[in-house]
Amino acid sequence: MSTSTEIAVLGAGMHPWGKWGRDFVEYGLVATRAALADAGLSRRDIQYVVGADTIRNGYPGFVAGATFAQALGWSGARVASCYAACASGAQAIDIARARILAGLCDVALMVGADAAPKGFFKPVGGDRPNDPDWLRFRLLGATNPMYFALYARRRMAVHGATLDDFAAVKVKNARHGLANPNARYRKEVTAEDVQASAVVADPLRLLDICATSDGGAAVVVSSLDFARAHGVPDPVRISAVSTVTPTFPKTVIDLPDFATDSTMTVPEPQRPFRSAIAHAAYEEAGVGPEDLSLAEVYDLSTALELDWYEDIGLCPEGDAEHLLRSGATALGGRLPVNPSGGLASFGEAVPAQAIAQVCELTWQLRGEAEGRQVKNPRVGIAVTQGLFGHGSAIIATR
Repeated sequence: MSTSTEIAVLGAGMHPWGKWGRDFVEYGLVATRAALADAGLSRRDIQYVVGADTIRNGYPGFVAGATFAQALGWSGARVASCYAACASGAQAIDIARARILAGLCDVALMVGADAAPKGFFKPVGGDRPNDPDWLRFRLLGATNPMYFALYARRRMAVHGATLDDFAAVKVKNARHGLANPNARYRKEVTAEDVQASAVVADPLRLLDICATSDGGAAVVVSSLDFARAHGVPDPVRISAVSTVTPTFPKTVIDLPDFATDSTMTVPEPQRPFRSAIAHAAYEEAGVGPEDLSLAEVYDLSTALELDWYEDIGLCPEGDAEHLLRSGATALGGRLPVNPSGGLASFGEAVPAQAIAQVCELTWQLRGEAEGRQVKNPRVGIAVTQGLFGHGSAIIATR
């Protein structure tokens, strides 16, 4: 077994995003078979299967590891399932990574898939008055687009962001998604298209906010020794996985348990949530924002992508609009953001999303992202945020 703190990505596969009207297991199987083929392995080689869960797909969705292992064909592999909202896929990777680094297995499969409902994600599972997300939906009517809009208003008030800036994010990501065969939306979008679309939560328009989608993604990871023994001497490596929670100690500040995410200023040395996620990954990987070649960020809305620029250290606070306008975050720029097309081109298939980001980092670092390839990439980061303090940052290197 390897003593390295890194693991290898041997295979990556996806089922295209869309609204296909089929069972989520089918999407996961397509992605899994593609990842196994990419790795040059069979299902019998897999020692550990981790499924990323979602409540929306019923009991099979709650036990996704066993669901996918059964659908693939029982082979004696150990299984695990995990739910962490939008970070479910990242936590699945983290679980497998820990098992590999502990010497308990050599090769593992992570898979996530979703058959998402149309429109707003609504709370499921009955009344949950002890759940702050259920409360904000029921008592405030604060569905996700509402808090995306609050962030957008904050950027406008504090940093001078404009509707043109938000539209420019969508235009960029739509252009990136044109060449991605797995993207749901592969169509050029203009700023005029964005601003002419319906208002959902002022100031955000329909094209500022990501859709809900069906889709699946899978990756096969292994120890570095296993990769070398199977003829892959220089694999893409996962060098860090961060799933830190917000740090807002009530001994310092009395905060209500009523928000899924916060970036309010807290006493040093603590960091706002999204920044803390990325910083922990940088520390673990021994790199910094200056080392990045590309980033995949969770653009739930166009305005939130701008927040991510600052949170992951691409620019100082308040400079995101300038960075965007300079062209640095577009393909051909200094540091492309969402070369896959991001959620703007895919929509959310929640359990699959963080795994899909790792697929994109893998293809980019291998030089296989035809039509959207970043020039000579060496280090990439993928970041998510989700309900109830879940988030993740994954750093891949070559």
